[in-house]
Amino acid sequence: MTAQTCPTCGKPTAAEFRPFCSRGCKDRDLLAWLSESYRLPGREPMHDGLDTDENPD
Repeated sequence: MTAQTCPTCGKPTAAEFRPFCSRGCKDRDLLAWLSESYRLPGREPMHDGLDTDENPD
């Protein structure tokens, strides 16, 4: 079995904080999620004009 490394800093993981090495790295990862630093790639939304307030009448 290979040793796992912390995704935040690269140090070996600790069983108590797996997959992280410490509480600090675990908290930094959570803060990154909460601040929306992690993003999934995607396409730009289509602008079809349905979200405007203009009334064509």
